[in-house]
Amino acid sequence: MLASAAALPMGVLTAGFAVLVLAGMVKGLIGMGLPTVGIGLLSLFLTPAEAAAVLILPATVTNLWQYFTGPNVAGTARRFGVMMGAVVLGTLIGGLLLGGLTSPAAVPMLGATLLLYGALGLSAIPLRLPARLEPWLSPLMGLLTGLVTGTTGVAVMPSAPYLQALGLNRDDLVQALGLTFTVSTFALAAVLASPGEGGAVLTDPMVALASVAALAPAFLGMELGRRIRLAVSPLVFRRVFFAGLALLGAYMLARGFR
Repeated sequence: MLASAAALPMGVLTAGFAVLVLAGMVKGLIGMGLPTVGIGLLSLFLTPAEAAAVLILPATVTNLWQYFTGPNVAGTARRFGVMMGAVVLGTLIGGLLLGGLTSPAAVPMLGATLLLYGALGLSAIPLRLPARLEPWLSPLMGLLTGLVTGTTGVAVMPSAPYLQALGLNRDDLVQALGLTFTVSTFALAAVLASPGEGGAVLTDPMVALASVAALAPAFLGMELGRRIRLAVSPLVFRRVFFAGLALLGAYMLARGFR
């Protein structure tokens, strides 16, 4: 479990603050990526379960805001309701029955997820799915997203590429992603608060306090990201972002098999 702030080296505290600012900045720039970047980098000096738990509160608050400020709250919930149910089921299965974030396989699995997501982002392959497949694919994509979330703490695969492939306009896509990330974060919180495979890491007072403290740097980063978005080419940033994710994923994958 996390030590108290007074017992942690100043370098770790500084690095943690910087990671949270960076993760928030990515969220402010492209509308997603806070848990992806945060868990990926925090897992370099925390366990994946601790890293995910620290990010529960900032992820929940920012994703709720992303969902409820969208153009069609009720319509998005109706359209993707079955998918969200499958996300919850998959997260509980992955987190409580398949080893979850406390498994030795969590680090390499997180690395593989980041590497794959980074590679897909860099490829810029235009994905398009016929509308007739959505009723069949949504539950499957939700279940797979939940399994990945429960075992790595990251909910972007395969939900983000799938939702992008549905051809949603930008506002609807951002809102659907916000709903997906909100639901997966709540389900992940249940896993992290559970004993056994869940590790009950979220019930540790120091972890809960760290999650509250993480709000400030995460929102600072989001504001920085919003300002940078006005001055920097989104295309250039996305390339740097996905390249960084791919490199981080490759490193974590290699580290997990040492």
